Amino acid sequence: MNSYLIIGAGNVARRVLPLLKGLGPVFTLCRRTEAMPQWRTLGALPLPGDLDHPHTLQRLAGLARTVLHFAPPGPTGQDDARTRHLLAVLGRATSLPQRLIYISTTGVYGSSAGAWLDETSPVRPHTDRARRRVNAENQLRAFGRRTGCHVVILRAPGIYGEHRLPLERLRRGVPLPLENPWTNHIHELDLARSVVAACTLGKPQRVYNVVDDQPLPVGDFYGSLAQHHHLPRPSFLPFHELEKILDPLNLSFLQESRRIHNQRIKRELHLNWRYPSVDSFLK
Repeated sequence: MNSYLIIGAGNVARRVLPLLKGLGPVFTLCRRTEAMPQWRTLGALPLPGDLDHPHTLQRLAGLARTVLHFAPPGPTGQDDARTRHLLAVLGRATSLPQRLIYISTTGVYGSSAGAWLDETSPVRPHTDRARRRVNAENQLRAFGRRTGCHVVILRAPGIYGEHRLPLERLRRGVPLPLENPWTNHIHELDLARSVVAACTLGKPQRVYNVVDDQPLPVGDFYGSLAQHHHLPRPSFLPFHELEKILDPLNLSFLQESRRIHNQRIKRELHLNWRYPSVDSFLK
């Protein structure tokens, strides 16, 4: 029987847990001890530990055959120290993980001015946030080459779900860029399904784009949300005007425009999306 270790106990982990039921024990790393009873109720075996504090991770060595790494890098710099700490403890065990599935981001591609991209497109990160993800991917690939662990990297775009929609932004009337960049999305359930499929079908040292079938201009995305939830449609301003009112993090997301192919993940992991578009979810 397999055994699983989830690093990054959040929304996607909650979606993954029911899909792993009956496949073997599932351990979850919890930064906050007060969250452990909740994860125990969900069927996981919670362990205290914090990727920012390597001395708390010793119990993870040799614990699981499959590691599901959902934790984001830290908030600063261009290096992902959290992934480095995790791989250091995993690599010290006499029993190494056989598979490691990592959720990265399509932000590693940077902006393509709306042109189509696939997994063969070069990474061109424009922000330190994306550079940290590239660093994590490189660390994981090196770990896989060194140890023989099958590392699978899932590059996800904007993740949404029933309780993960930017409705407050619409309520506050935050404007969007007049340039209307292209965006990509995936429902958190379909991302969770991709994680589970990658555990058995993902090829070693392989990258997959986990995006739905319909990229959208950002105005169309927010317009659909506004119409469905009976909220005001957003206004539009030139980007140089948005720079005066939005924080750098929000600006960085709106500066990038790309459309991303998903043929590889459908072909190799045999997936059909439960929600092939944002509109199919809203309906």
